[in-house]
Amino acid sequence: MFSRALGWASLLALGLQVSQVSAIAKISAVGSKFFTSNGDQFYIKGVAYQLTDDDPLIDTAQCKLDAALMKELGANTIRVYHVDPNGDHDGCMSAFEDAGIYLFVDLETFDTSINQDFPYWNSTQLEAYEKVLDTFHNYDNLAGVLIGNEVLTRLNGSQAAPYVKAAARDVKAYRDSKGYRKIPVGYAAADIPSLRPMLQDYLACSTNSSENVDFYSLNAYEWCGDNNYAGSGYSMLQKNATGYSVPIFFSETGCNVAPPRTFQDQSAILGPEMEDTWSGAIIYEWIEETNNYGLISYGPSVAAATATATDIVGGYTRRGTPTPVSPDFSNLKSVWKTLTPTGVKLSDYTASTSTITPIACPASTSGGWDLNPSAALPTLGQTATLHASGSTGASGSGSSSGSTSTASASSSKGAAAVGARPFFTEGATTGVFVVYTAVVGFTGFMCLWL
Repeated sequence: MFSRALGWASLLALGLQVSQVSAIAKISAVGSKFFTSNGDQFYIKGVAYQLTDDDPLIDTAQCKLDAALMKELGANTIRVYHVDPNGDHDGCMSAFEDAGIYLFVDLETFDTSINQDFPYWNSTQLEAYEKVLDTFHNYDNLAGVLIGNEVLTRLNGSQAAPYVKAAARDVKAYRDSKGYRKIPVGYAAADIPSLRPMLQDYLACSTNSSENVDFYSLNAYEWCGDNNYAGSGYSMLQKNATGYSVPIFFSETGCNVAPPRTFQDQSAILGPEMEDTWSGAIIYEWIEETNNYGLISYGPSVAAATATATDIVGGYTRRGTPTPVSPDFSNLKSVWKTLTPTGVKLSDYTASTSTITPIACPASTSGGWDLNPSAALPTLGQTATLHASGSTGASGSGSSSGSTSTASASSSKGAAAVGARPFFTEGATTGVFVVYTAVVGFTGFMCLWL
C-alpha cells in the first residue's frame, strides 16, 4: 500500500513540475527594467504584427503558422496596434504563448485615440481602453499595453502631452481597481528631434508614480544602411535615456531606405552600448506590403483592381503560409542569434530601485516645449483650450464621443492604411492545468481508497 501511495505522490509531484515549466513567466516593470516572474531581466526581440486593419489575434490557424516561424526567427514579442475586444483571442494567445512570445497591445481604437490638434480625454475613450484591458488582462503573455501611438508629431503639439499622461493615469487606476496584476502601461512616441527628450521626460517625471507611464517606447528609424552607433544618432538616444526611471525600448525600428536591411542597430540596442538602459526593440513589420518592410510574405502581390479573394487587401495576400522575405528574414535571424543579453537578476536589482527617482520635468520654453511642468493633469472630461501663446488650459466641455480623434488614429501604424510607411525623422498552459487537475483529483481519490 505504501509503495502504491508513494507512486501516486511522485506522479503528483511530476504534475506540479510540468505545470510550472509549461506556464510562461509573467512580465512586470521594476525600476527601469522589465523582469519575468522568474526573476530574469527581459529583453524584447519583437515584430510588429498587424496583417490588416482588422484584429489579427482571432484567427487561431493563422496565428499558429506565424508563431512557429517567429520562434524560428528568434522573436519573443509581438506588437499589435488594434484589436476587437469582443473577439475570441484564446487560440491566438495560446499559440503565441506556446512559442514563448509575449504581446504589447495598443488600447486605442480607430475613433478613440487622443487628438494632437484638439486634445481631450473623456469617459468614452477611457471605457474603450478599459474594454481592451478587460479582454487581455488574464493572458500570462500580455507584456504591456499602450495608451497611444505617435499622438505628438511636432513641437507645438505639446498641448496633447498632458492628455496622454492622464490616459496612463486613469488606465493604471482602473487596472488596480479591478485587482489585475501590474500590467505595464506605456506610450509609443514618434521620433521627433524637436520633442527629444522633453516628451520622454514629461511622461515619467511626476513624483506621484501613479501619474507616470510604466514604460516609454520610441518608433525610431534613424539607423539606415551601413551606419554606426555615433553616426546613426543612437548615441544621442542613449544619452537622453541614461538615468531614465522606467523601462524604455524601441517600439518600431528597421529602416529600409538602403536595402537590404542588415539590422546592425540590434547589436547596439542589445549589446554593451545600450543594453543596460534599453530593453530591446520591435522590428517593423511582419507582413510584406507596399512599404517593403515585411519580414515574410503570404504570396506575390496582386493588382488591387483585379483582386477578388477576401484574403487580398491592398494588392497583398493577408493570410496563409508565411514565407521569409530574403534576405531580411535571415539577416535578422542571424543577428538576433548572436545577441543574448542577460542583464541583472531581480534579486540583485531590487535593492537599487530605492535610489531611482523620477527625472526632472522639462521646463517650458517660449516657442518650444510649451507646458507648465507644475500644472495638474486634465481630469476625465476635460478638453484643451489653446491660448495665444500656444500653451494650454483645460475646460470641462469634454466631448461625449471620441469621433473627432479619427484623423489622429489614421496615422497609427498598421491601422489606418494597410501598407502605411513608418514616420521618418533624423506549450499550452490550459492543457497542463487540465492534466494537473485530473492528477490531483485522482490522487485524492486514491488516498481515500488506500
